[in-house]
Amino acid sequence: MSVRVSPGLEAYAPIADAFDAVAEGRVHRPRASRGYRQLVAAVHRSIVRPGSSVLEIGSGDGDLLASLRPSHAVGVDVSPSMVRLARERHPGLSFEVAAGEDADLGEQFDYVLLSDVVPYAEDLNALFHNVARHSGPETRVVVHSYSQLWRPVFRVLELLRLKTRTPTRNWVAQGDVESLLRLAGLETVTKTRRILLPLRIPFVSAFVNGVLANLWIIRHLCLSWWIVARPQPAGERRSLSVSVVVPAKNERGMIERIVDETPPIGRESELIFVEGHSTDGTRDEILRQIELHPDRRIVYLEQTGRGKGDAVRLGFAHATGDVLMILDADLTVSPTELPAFLEALETGRAEFVNGSRLVYGLERGAMRYLNIVGNKAFSLVFGALLDQPVKDTLCGTKVLERRHYEQIAAGRSYFGDFDPFGDFDLLLGAARLNLKIVDLPVRYRARTYGETKISRFRHGWLLLGMSVFAFRKLKIDIYR
Repeated sequence: MSVRVSPGLEAYAPIADAFDAVAEGRVHRPRASRGYRQLVAAVHRSIVRPGSSVLEIGSGDGDLLASLRPSHAVGVDVSPSMVRLARERHPGLSFEVAAGEDADLGEQFDYVLLSDVVPYAEDLNALFHNVARHSGPETRVVVHSYSQLWRPVFRVLELLRLKTRTPTRNWVAQGDVESLLRLAGLETVTKTRRILLPLRIPFVSAFVNGVLANLWIIRHLCLSWWIVARPQPAGERRSLSVSVVVPAKNERGMIERIVDETPPIGRESELIFVEGHSTDGTRDEILRQIELHPDRRIVYLEQTGRGKGDAVRLGFAHATGDVLMILDADLTVSPTELPAFLEALETGRAEFVNGSRLVYGLERGAMRYLNIVGNKAFSLVFGALLDQPVKDTLCGTKVLERRHYEQIAAGRSYFGDFDPFGDFDLLLGAARLNLKIVDLPVRYRARTYGETKISRFRHGWLLLGMSVFAFRKLKIDIYR
């Protein structure tokens, strides 16, 4: 691997000189800034999966890059002394002298990081176009910088010698970067604001940055803003195979309708019934339908565990399709809606498609008033948790590619087996992977057979407890 010498390095001479002085010890770096750097690294570790390939533009001393435990990593920086320091501190990683606008590494990375870089960039448009050239279809670009509200605070800290003075060129807002990303063919997946207290104080930092910093008004006072982006879809539609998983407990009267009404989907499709300890003959009806339709791939699985979440995981484990779909056996969402979910994945416009029952008018008796209120409340909570808008977290119809589900399953130990329904497990797992989550409106109908398995109050309290647990894991624990 080689990096051609950037013709734009001379434009960075004042910045290179300033950071050379820091690397060589001619300018003291205040100890107070160490806590901020540790917090920034903690946020990055919550985004970047260990074992990934990572490019960092503006890599400095390489400490952030090394903390991410990459399988392959390259750092570029305009400061020759910083690059020498990084090579000494982290000999297992690669570091090169180059400007972000011109570095040509000849490869693509799982993640491209721009940590506190945009204030120093000479040409932001060229910078993000070069980022796009080093990004593959699955790449996540992570950008963060300072809020302009902190500009006078930084000036005071510099005068007090509590912050290193550097030749900042730009004070770029979050919206400015979103526009530049779009121009470079990249789109925002998540955006948020973080770090209200830029100091590492046991318990205090976790509370202030994990709790207070996420409150609606207070979060606008945070020191830094963050964007995770991905390459925009190429526009070519793929042809994918599909597995439709139907958890079915005491749904005998719906099985025939499910078989009859589920259309052929994708390149090829299979229908997987996971029967969960029924007492109304559901198992026999599934087996009867398999005999009646030898031309179709219909699979019967007997659930050994309990709960819908366990049934979904069993079905997904036996699925052979490229795409995994959940269809509730009560048919409150019609299987004729499923092709639209597949289209969103095949075109690349979404990486996780979540059904939303709260857009179209509801059929009389489909959802009780308290359920509607609860669903809307959970949507607000999860919008803050995921940093992506999700209108209906509890809709049973969820669709994603099997390869992404396998990544979610591999990282399930982070949350543990805490979700008996499976909705939160999938949404939170998708959010941790920074998948593009898209809501797709569905028409919600009243149940025509059997009884709901959901208890408004008992399960409502359980869902609330799960939300608090998820908030702690996603927003608080990363700062500990």
